[in-house]
Amino acid sequence: MKYLKIAGVVIVATVLLAAGAVAYVASQFDAERITAEVARVVKATTHRTLRIDGGLRLGFWPDVALGVGRASLSERGSEQPFASLDSARLSIAVMPLLSRKLVVTDVEVRGIKANLIRRKDGTLNIADLVPVGGTPRDRSKVNIGRPSDGEALQLDIAGVHIDGAALTWRDERSGGAVTLSGLQLDTGRLRADTSTKTYSVESLTLAMKGRTGADTFEFTVEAPKLVLLPEKSGAGSMSLSATLTGQRRNVAARLALSGVEGIADVLKIARLTLDVDAKAGEASVKGRLESALVAELGKHDVKLERISGGFDIEHPRIPTRQLKVPFSGTLRADLAKESVQGRISSQFDESKLALAFGVTRFAAPALSFKLDVDRFNLDRYLPPKGAEQNAGERGKTRSEAKLDFSPLRALNLNGAVEVDRLQAANVKAANLRLRIRAAGGRLDIAPITAGLYQGTANGSLALDANGNSVELKQDVVNVRIGPLLRDIANKDIIEGSGNVLVDVRAHGETADALKRSLAGSASVALRNGAVKGINLAQSFRDLKAKFSRRQDAVQKAKATDKTDFSELTATFKIAGGVARNRDLSAKSPFLRLSGSGDIDIGASRLDYLAKASVVASAGGQGAKDLDHLRGITVPVRLTGSFDDPSWTIELAGLASEALKARVEEKSKDIRRKAQDQIRNRLKGLFAR
Repeated sequence: MKYLKIAGVVIVATVLLAAGAVAYVASQFDAERITAEVARVVKATTHRTLRIDGGLRLGFWPDVALGVGRASLSERGSEQPFASLDSARLSIAVMPLLSRKLVVTDVEVRGIKANLIRRKDGTLNIADLVPVGGTPRDRSKVNIGRPSDGEALQLDIAGVHIDGAALTWRDERSGGAVTLSGLQLDTGRLRADTSTKTYSVESLTLAMKGRTGADTFEFTVEAPKLVLLPEKSGAGSMSLSATLTGQRRNVAARLALSGVEGIADVLKIARLTLDVDAKAGEASVKGRLESALVAELGKHDVKLERISGGFDIEHPRIPTRQLKVPFSGTLRADLAKESVQGRISSQFDESKLALAFGVTRFAAPALSFKLDVDRFNLDRYLPPKGAEQNAGERGKTRSEAKLDFSPLRALNLNGAVEVDRLQAANVKAANLRLRIRAAGGRLDIAPITAGLYQGTANGSLALDANGNSVELKQDVVNVRIGPLLRDIANKDIIEGSGNVLVDVRAHGETADALKRSLAGSASVALRNGAVKGINLAQSFRDLKAKFSRRQDAVQKAKATDKTDFSELTATFKIAGGVARNRDLSAKSPFLRLSGSGDIDIGASRLDYLAKASVVASAGGQGAKDLDHLRGITVPVRLTGSFDDPSWTIELAGLASEALKARVEEKSKDIRRKAQDQIRNRLKGLFAR
């Protein structure tokens, strides 16, 4: 009984002592004085204004708790807001402090907001708060709350809860902006022991959502348990999920990690799986990538040595409707040197592809690559000609659709492409070789070489975002023109083999604008061919009965008609989308052809006048009964649209020209006969 009384007295005394201590601390706690002093120190050291409008609150039961209401911090040297919060609360268990254990029962932050800005000079608006390297004064400040050498600290936090956080990033250089909102962090128990260097986190969940431009996104990280030990660390499994939602696109991605462990400075992930499900307009892509990962943290080296996976691509306007592309490869990243090197190979349908690539300078990436393909039929995977454009371009023709070269401004590229056999836009090429470079908003593809329709092609192509311009130079040598034109433009208008030289440039925001601004030069030199759509030999024979009428004969071009030639040459000067020719020259067994005219590429129309003359040695192509036209120049005018041209033999004045030619020929005969008679008489006179 005596001991119980003593124990009761001790308990009462302890309670009274604790109550007195609490009362003393509470009486000395002056929230206004403390907030004013903190604001003064912040102003003096950072030149920022700290406001604590919600005041400070101190609690003692069941834990020691310190709370703060609405508070804000300004930009340096300005009253503009930098960061703010609605409330924050920290609770600490009292008894463990006696044994140097810090047991935080709760950390709660609500409504924290911050604005991060990269200025035009490249500096950040938080540079004064997190100086790189630090100064002796800076390092002395970060020792607050850290145990001195030889002392250990045990930290035990029941959970951390951050709710309703928001972050805005604004880049004054590029004008871009990203807003993160609804950021939420929840954890289970967090433990740290500095003496054994062990750390653990249970049930970590991080979620956020935000907006970039017109798109919204959400991001979530989940980890059941993270353990960091001196000899070994691990996470068992982790997952990261992200979604992007826009007006006409949706992307969902999930990264799953299993078998995560770290030994010394080496991190190993037994299996990394990335799943992607994306839709853009009518197109959809589903894919999976799998690999093991090894990261040597001390060397900043990351390797994915066994990449495998594939993509399934679907689109209602792709001829095959669906395309499956498997792939395999390797990837290595040197984070210290900011470089990535990789190799990817694939085989699908009849094609084998091998791609080697590299990336340097992560902030402004420079890409290099080498692509080798044995054979590839691009037409198998593209919508057929005339297919409906996407919904954003409905109601517009393909030529009216906007051409935007601005993405080239951010592109730094150097690569090469080699394709043994290629079909694209129905054109067949062999041994295609491309060299591709992009920098400063300009894309240059040069040289471009290929075997083309029994001949060769050598040229270059350039796109420039500075003015939305295009430049094309192409020398086509010894090429069969007929099959080439039929495959390129589905036009069967000419046959023959020879050379075509093109040097043109254009600028504009649509295909129509490009055609209307086309400028440059071109030339054609063909041999042993034919012009399709008109048979001049037959047409001239039919003219004999029409001479007296003196009326032009108008006919539509016919695919079955043709006019043979042994050689054909022409040069063109191009300006304002109009190609002007003044030196057409063609020869056939019975004709000589010259001509001049305009080809309006912008309006897809032509107006051309050819002048045909029947030669004395007429023959070939059944060129009989043409004596009535011998020595006469017959004008043939070609007019109309590219799709439906017409040609007109201009007979007006042709009969008088024929009569004049006959009279002239008769006069020549008379003069010749007179000369012969005079010559004969002179011979007789001298013979006497």
